Amino acid sequence: MFEIFIKCLDILKSGGWVMVPLFLLALLIYTNGIQLLLFLGKDSIELGSEADWGNWVSKPEKATGRVGEIIRYTQDNVYAAKHIRNRFEEIRQSMLHNIERRLVFLTTLVAAAPLMGLLGTVIGMLGTFAAISSGGGSETAAKVAEGISEALITTQTGLFIALPGLFLSLIIRRRKHAIEAALARIESISLTQLKLD
Repeated sequence: MFEIFIKCLDILKSGGWVMVPLFLLALLIYTNGIQLLLFLGKDSIELGSEADWGNWVSKPEKATGRVGEIIRYTQDNVYAAKHIRNRFEEIRQSMLHNIERRLVFLTTLVAAAPLMGLLGTVIGMLGTFAAISSGGGSETAAKVAEGISEALITTQTGLFIALPGLFLSLIIRRRKHAIEAALARIESISLTQLKLD
């Protein structure tokens, strides 16, 4: 275990100073992404099954979980279809606005990771060209190798951070769309069964 830690430190050192912001960027991406994923987990939202929604709309007192709260809120003192639509819009805004805002932040961070790696590539190549221009010899070859190593490690690290982050953001977006679809379906069932003008 200690050897792996030492090897990771060597990689961080060989990537130059750009590895520090890349490490912080990875930390932000994965903590934010995992928090969103846990929040959108099936147990935390508790929308139940579609088979129960119709019964719950006609008998809101029997509805359970988050859907029960939604159905009771949308039917409480409501006398027109536009009021139900407005209440469902309020629910969508309160449930999904924060998720969307954090998802935009996450995708921005994911997009920044390869760009940060590219910055490291440019810095490494500048070091390589400076070593080449300084003349020949074994010292120059070592500096050239160090510059190329820095350029490649930062690019690889940026991509290594961004690709799983991209898949994480796609999974989160898919779960968010599933919640939006469920809310739209509950709204449709409510409007159909209550038959309000």
